Amino acid sequence: MFFQSAQGATPKDNAALVTDYLHALFFDKDLNAVEQYWGTQMIQHNPTLPDGHAVLRQIIGKLGPDFKYEQGLTMNKGNFVMVHGRYTGWGPKPMVGVDIFRIENGKVVEHWDVLQEEVPADKSPNGHAMFPAK
Repeated sequence: MFFQSAQGATPKDNAALVTDYLHALFFDKDLNAVEQYWGTQMIQHNPTLPDGHAVLRQIIGKLGPDFKYEQGLTMNKGNFVMVHGRYTGWGPKPMVGVDIFRIENGKVVEHWDVLQEEVPADKSPNGHAMFPAK
């Protein structure tokens, strides 16, 4: 199961699918993107969210006008895609995270994420930014 592309799908295809999904969801705020890009069974590993489409549609529907998503580095291997991103307006401070998606038959079927408040480079002991400047 792990690290196997669906027949005919390449890791590059899977990365494009996830990029298109994130754009539809976070830039267009298209609630139909949930059903368009996710399989019928949605496995969610975020410990604060249940499985299923409804909760994701609810979260995206509540995003305010100040919400901004920036996609950074995207990596893929087989049927997995990992995206480094910045979320501004999600909470009181910007968040930087990594989202990992598993793809089957051209649909996202599983999701993991790790999020943390962004620490500015000038407040970090190493002086490095958590997210690359554009």
